[in-house]
Amino acid sequence: MKRRDFLTSGLGVGLAAGLAGCDGPQPRDRSQGVGTAATGQRVVWRLASSFPRSLDTLYGACEDLAARVSAMSDGYFEIRPYPAGELVPGLQVLDAVSAGTVPVGQSASYYYIGKNPALAFDACVPFGMSARQKMAWLIEGGGQELMAPLFADFGVRTFSSGNTGVQMGGWFKKPLSGVSDLSGLKMRIPGLGGKVMSSLGVSVQNIAGGDIFTALERGAIDATEWVGPYDDEKLGFYKAAIHYQYPGWWEPGPNLSFYVGEAAWSALPAAYKEIFRSACLEASVRMQAKYDMRNPPALRRLLDAGVQLSPFPEDVMSAASEASVQLLEDLAAADPGYRKVFEHWKKARGDLFQWFGASELAYARFAFK
Repeated sequence: MKRRDFLTSGLGVGLAAGLAGCDGPQPRDRSQGVGTAATGQRVVWRLASSFPRSLDTLYGACEDLAARVSAMSDGYFEIRPYPAGELVPGLQVLDAVSAGTVPVGQSASYYYIGKNPALAFDACVPFGMSARQKMAWLIEGGGQELMAPLFADFGVRTFSSGNTGVQMGGWFKKPLSGVSDLSGLKMRIPGLGGKVMSSLGVSVQNIAGGDIFTALERGAIDATEWVGPYDDEKLGFYKAAIHYQYPGWWEPGPNLSFYVGEAAWSALPAAYKEIFRSACLEASVRMQAKYDMRNPPALRRLLDAGVQLSPFPEDVMSAASEASVQLLEDLAAADPGYRKVFEHWKKARGDLFQWFGASELAYARFAFK
């Protein structure tokens, strides 16, 4: 759906979804509050997330956003988050925001590469940027400006929801001892990482977070990736597969996003737009901080429970790297729009890798022992 079609057909729906009357808690004294002073307008948005409530760091970004928006508007601008499945299925959030079913959603843009492969650059691509590098490219390096027209085709604009940092490689019923073990392996892995794995012989599955454990336990899949120790422990993967391998080369710094429908955004008072932008930035920072503090003790608990931790074999990493480069280059050759984003991203990645290699990596090699 093109942007102009969405705005023509979905304006009424988006306004109805974005603005509400007097339902829910009433605001305090109308003489108080930034939003109140600017508009005196009551706004209630429903937010559909791709993640279950139990993942209190991923889904928690929605709650952080809602709390800050309410506080800064003195309760006049309210966002009500809903976990995956309550409003829409977890992998249909972008569709729901695009259609005006909800004014705002939270998801990972690589879930939607079937619509446009270049959407992956909003989240991450295999052997791509780290969390800090990704935010540098998006915020200061022109990445957001490049991505904006791609999302405008769906009548949506994006704001960062946070980052997990480099992820783990995932849970395997049998550990990978070499690249030959990938042939016929049934693994849950989304996005371009899934396409790379598929090229190496893996039978790739794309399953929403809340359904992964059941599929792993029942043998519908042999392996799964998710995020890292804190979330993985919550989802109980170690109870169905004890081999934990790393690193998650397909997600070295995945950016999660809030999607806002253009109709809902256009109807939002200017003061509330600024509140929303600021609240997104705070929620994004908090997500990364939470993961960095919660993953270490979670990993210790998993190891105490008998989890077997090991790195991917060198030949697996090399084969995946080669396949990733080929995939990205092939996509760029086939699509001028993709190539425009890819070339900009590739140059920024090279510059960032050079700097981080001279600073961060040198320190890490000495200190991280």
